[in-house]
Amino acid sequence: MVAAIVLLAGSAAEASAVAAPATGTARHRVAGETVSAAFSELIDALPVAAEDRTGYVRTAFKHWNSGLDPADGCDTRREVIRSEALVSPEVGPRCALAGGVWFSPYDDRTITDATKIDVDHLIPLAEAWDSGASTWTAKEREAYANDQGDPRTLIAVSFQSNRAKADKDVAGWLPSSEAYRCRYAEDSTAVKTRWGLSVDQVELDALHRIAAGCENIMITVTLAR
Repeated sequence: MVAAIVLLAGSAAEASAVAAPATGTARHRVAGETVSAAFSELIDALPVAAEDRTGYVRTAFKHWNSGLDPADGCDTRREVIRSEALVSPEVGPRCALAGGVWFSPYDDRTITDATKIDVDHLIPLAEAWDSGASTWTAKEREAYANDQGDPRTLIAVSFQSNRAKADKDVAGWLPSSEAYRCRYAEDSTAVKTRWGLSVDQVELDALHRIAAGCENIMITVTLAR
């Protein structure tokens, strides 16, 4: 059965059903286009390619930049930490954060110290490089590394869970919180879709394995490129 993906063109009210490509094939992408599909179908629409880390350096992705509001004195990292707080921290000079409460979904931890929070790239920078970002411009890589246009790209989590994850994809690491694993796989698929990143066969198999135990929810993504 061919998966159907609904494409919403910009802000237009009409939507049309368009057949998704077979697994491993790319389809024409338009930045700003909104894609909606069931979880399993979105997985099948991901391009499949071998990973290649040749030439990767973390500095190829400029981060953290001045964020959404350059006037607030906070870089992207601190803006994300502030936006994801359950209880907002006090903001001092040079965006020093004091107080506040956060929940780290990777490991079901409540955190009350901003210095113990990391902002994780859900798809790690090295994994993005392996999956196609090596061909991007420097501006595109900066946009990815500081993406606040979709809340799934960057996530505030405990530094312990972020360090445990490191640069692994879903085939190499899953959150210790089993209740969060479906959401993690769904969001990973959404971010790869948003940025046109590929998966290798091992990662694709892992996504399907996880998805088999999850509700086949509809996922909506606005393409960044």
